[in-house]
Amino acid sequence: MGCLGALLFLLGGLGALAQICEITEVDSTLVERLGQRLLPWMDRLSPEQLNPSIYVGLRLSSLQAGAKEAHYLHSLKLSYQQSLLSNDNSDSEPKPSMGQLALYLLALRANCEFVGGRKGDRLVSQLKRFLEDEKGAIDTLAMAGLAFSCLELSNLNPNQRNRITVALGRVQEKILKAQTPEGHFGNVYSTPLALQLLMASLRPTVELGTACLKAKAALLASLQHKAFQNPLMISQLLPILNQKSYVDLISTDCQAPRVLLEPATETPSQTQVPELIHVTLKVSSIFPSYRHSVSVPVGSSLEDVLKKAQEHSRFRYGTQASLSGPYLTSVMGKKAGEREFWQLLRAPDTPLLQGIADYRPRDGEAIELRLVGW
Repeated sequence: MGCLGALLFLLGGLGALAQICEITEVDSTLVERLGQRLLPWMDRLSPEQLNPSIYVGLRLSSLQAGAKEAHYLHSLKLSYQQSLLSNDNSDSEPKPSMGQLALYLLALRANCEFVGGRKGDRLVSQLKRFLEDEKGAIDTLAMAGLAFSCLELSNLNPNQRNRITVALGRVQEKILKAQTPEGHFGNVYSTPLALQLLMASLRPTVELGTACLKAKAALLASLQHKAFQNPLMISQLLPILNQKSYVDLISTDCQAPRVLLEPATETPSQTQVPELIHVTLKVSSIFPSYRHSVSVPVGSSLEDVLKKAQEHSRFRYGTQASLSGPYLTSVMGKKAGEREFWQLLRAPDTPLLQGIADYRPRDGEAIELRLVGW
């Protein structure tokens, strides 16, 4: 049956008894290795690479980065306050998105800093404007559900409690229905936020308990295969492995002990010529279509492939920074429209779940960049 098969079998039996979403203790060495992957990202302090989710994830975990953590928060404050509170309306420096601002406010809360005063009021007002502008475009069920959970637990809107309860129940039901046979909610990368929501649920059911046990087994299997390399995904997963979620920031304990992370030790390797792989890059959404083979070292990202193609052919592309890494905005001069995006596919038609900075192509693969609507 194998270790994973046996684990799933046992979890299936336990799931009949479990009624709450509880992620029991996970091997500390596994969690530490995951946290170590965030340390290099905390040295990237340019405005486009600062990521408040990294700070929030560490503060909600059993791990800490020592002085580096405090310096990172200081850099976040300088960048966000300068950008959001300045009166300069020019487009030279893009403003943080709604998600970035929400995570920045969570980062302050995680450090037991309660937003108030004139500056705090302006930050909260900015977030409210974002919510009004984007409420019709929210497509992230888990984040919406976490917001509902915070409202329900804090009892800020007692007159709306019944509506909040109904909305939260619907979100939970949709997430449970999205669980795959492997155990993920949607896919491996959307599972951490979904689990954060389900762990905060006040509606215990056998279905909920069983689904969470199955999701935990799927996540642990993914961790063993090093599926989590993206800093945003890691920061969303770390709280779960410490039995916490964003909702715990309602009453966070800033004095709770955490283990100091040390950088991962690398085994020195002998200098040798790197092995090359060959990847075919295709773009069919333009005329004339584009097809070119690129050679890059083993372990290169798809972004490395794009850079190499740009060096030696007519290929051109543009990106925009986001919390989950760079994403394509244009290919061969063609920009994605308002309801379009450049989809990444492994030929012929398998969509990639990772972005250009995270996906590692294999030798002989063909990758297509396709402009699609949504």
